[in-house]
This record gives sequence, structure tokens and C-alpha cells, in this order.
Amino acid sequence: MKRFFIIFLALLPLMAWAQIPTVDPVGTYTTVNEKGEEETGTVVMGQVFNNTFHIVFTANPTIPDGYKSQVWYEWTMWKEKEPEKIILRRNDETFEYDFNEYGTYVVQLKAIFYGEEGVEDYEFPQEGEDAKLISFSLSESFLDFPNAFSPNNDDHNNFLKPKDGFKGIVKFHAVVFNRWGKKLYSWDDVHGSWDGKVNGKFVKDGVYFLHVNAKGSDGRDFNIKKAINVLTGYNNGENEGGGSEE
Repeated sequence: MKRFFIIFLALLPLMAWAQIPTVDPVGTYTTVNEKGEEETGTVVMGQVFNNTFHIVFTANPTIPDGYKSQVWYEWTMWKEKEPEKIILRRNDETFEYDFNEYGTYVVQLKAIFYGEEGVEDYEFPQEGEDAKLISFSLSESFLDFPNAFSPNNDDHNNFLKPKDGFKGIVKFHAVVFNRWGKKLYSWDDVHGSWDGKVNGKFVKDGVYFLHVNAKGSDGRDFNIKKAINVLTGYNNGENEGGGSEE
């Protein structure tokens, strides 16, 4: 029995160490994919986002039962290539941020746990330990449009919209004109599109003109002006006639 008691006393420091408070920062993102669908999830180290996104950061503290403590948090965020330029500091357990500028971001969390009388009990990370980091990126911008589409409800190329792979677009405005300069349709969401209709009817097959003004997360300006062929009669390679007049 005496021997067991001695072993128990020897293990007390290890048991106490196992019960220390800690933090495990987590980032939960919300973004919109190329299909215009909202996506949410937990940020993975090194994750790359193609479109602007929103993240809620949570310290996710673990405080053992019976451990009475108040916590002081210090969040710091910077860009990987500019560590000397601090983007923000926060001292809340949870905070959120909108990301719309190109680059790789690093978010760091430190915490100090205080006892009942305001005495510092534990600091995280300890000297020599790595800080808790979350790192992720917003990609460089890209935007392009096809030069034709076939709005005939055949589930193939039915809409005028950006080519697959567009990314990093933070501002967007598109307008479609007919050959006489009359405005037919416009939209302000890069995830939007034109179905080839005006007043509920398909426009006539032919050439129309697309003007797009957009801005990328990396500061790039997109000024796209191109002719668009509307082919309502195109159906899986077979020509079946045109659309209505406009």
C-alpha cells in the first residue's frame, strides 16, 4: 500500500500537466462556388479559395473541470509575404472576417489563463512551443466568357455565363446589347447568367454584344467586350431552326 501511495505521488505532476487548459483555434468558412451554391466547412491548413469568403474564428478553449480561470485571447492576422504588416488584432474568444483580397493569410492565436485572483496560471503556447496557426489563401483572379451559347432548353450550354474556372472576382457587371446598341439584359453577380430571353421570349439567332466590367481580388481589372453568337436552333449538333424575333 505504501509503495502504491509513493507511485501515486510521483504521478501527480503528470496528472496535473494532463489537466492544463488549452485552446484549439478553428475557422469555419462560408463561400459561394461556381454554381452559385453556398458552401460551408472547416478551414484546412493551406486551403485555397477561388472566390471571396467569410470565416468565423473560434478559440475553442478546453478548461478542465474544477479549474477556475478567466482567459485573455490574442488573435493576430497577417499576409504570409508581409509578416511585418499586421492586418488585425482581436481579443475576443470568437471573431469573424470577410476576405476579398488576393494573398495567403496567416492567423495566430495566443491565450493566457488567469486564476480567481487575476494571477496568471498558464500561458499558451508555452515557451518553446509552436503557436496555434491557421493558414489559407484567396487565389489570383481569372474571368473569361465563351463566344456562343444555345438557349434552347436542351440542358447543354443554355446560358451565357463565365467559363468554368473563374475565380477571385469581387466586383462584376455585365450587359448584353443587340447590334443596334439596345440594352437587352444585365446582371451584377458573377454567378448569374443570361438565358437568351427578352420579355420571356428567346431572341433571334445571330450576333449580340457583351460588355463586362469586373475587378479581381488581386486588383486586376477585367474589361471584356466581345461578340456573342446566339444559336437557339443548335441542339446536340443538329440545326433545328431559329428563335423568335427581337
